[in-house]
Amino acid sequence: MTPFWIALQFLTVLPIELKQIPTAKQNGQSVLFYPLVGLLIGFILFGLSILLVKVPIILVATIILVIWIWLTGGLHLDGLADTADAWVGGFGDKERTLKIMKDPSCGPIGVLSLVIVCLMKFSALYVLLEQRLSAFLILIPMLGRCVPLFLFLTTQYVRENGLGRSITEYIPKTLAWMFFVITLTLLCVFKLMGLVSLISFLLLLVYLRILFIKRIGGITGDTVGAAIELSETGIILTFVITSFYI
Repeated sequence: MTPFWIALQFLTVLPIELKQIPTAKQNGQSVLFYPLVGLLIGFILFGLSILLVKVPIILVATIILVIWIWLTGGLHLDGLADTADAWVGGFGDKERTLKIMKDPSCGPIGVLSLVIVCLMKFSALYVLLEQRLSAFLILIPMLGRCVPLFLFLTTQYVRENGLGRSITEYIPKTLAWMFFVITLTLLCVFKLMGLVSLISFLLLLVYLRILFIKRIGGITGDTVGAAIELSETGIILTFVITSFYI
C-alpha cells in the first residue's frame, strides 16, 4: 500500500505521513494510483455539490473550485504557470525554456494562464451544476490524473534528476496502460456526451505531447502539471458544451 500513500501525499494536502523515505521503485509504482486519488477528489467535489444543493449555484461553483484547488495544493496550477512563462519567455529555445521553468517566480504570462484556466473552470462548473450534471465531477479529477500515465509511458523525461526520472524508469508499463484505458472507458457511462468528451480529451493529450516534444524534447514535472490542468479544463468544457447539442 506504500505506493498509494505516496500518491495521496504527493497529489493532495491530506496529512499523510510515510514511515520511511520512498524508494525509486515505489515512486514509479505510485503513478498507478494517481487515477484513484483523482477519483477520491472527484467524490469529495460531488459530495459538496450534493451537500450544498440548496445554496445558489454561483456560490456552490465557487466553493467547489476553491476546495478543488486547496485539495491539490495548487500543485498542477504551479506547473501550468511555470510552463506558460517558459513557453513565452523561452523564445523557442529548449535550454532557455527549461531554465525559466525552474525559476520559482511567476511572471505575467503565468498569472494570466492561471486566471484564464480558473475562469473557464468556474464557468464550466456553474453550467455543469445548472444542468444538473454534477455526477461528472467524479470523473474529471480522475481523468486529469491519468494524464501522467500516458505522458510517462510515451514521452521522454528530459531532466536527469528528480521524481520524474524514477517514475520513468520504474513505472509498471503494462499495468499503467491497463489503468489508463480503464479510466477512459468510464466515460461511456455518459453515453454520447462521454464519447465526445473522450475524443476531445485524447486529441488534446496528443496535441500537448507533440507540443512538449517539439519545444523541449519531452516532458518535465511542470509540463505534466500543465497537461493535467489543461486536460481537466478541456474535458469539462467539452462535456458542458456538448450537453446543449445532444
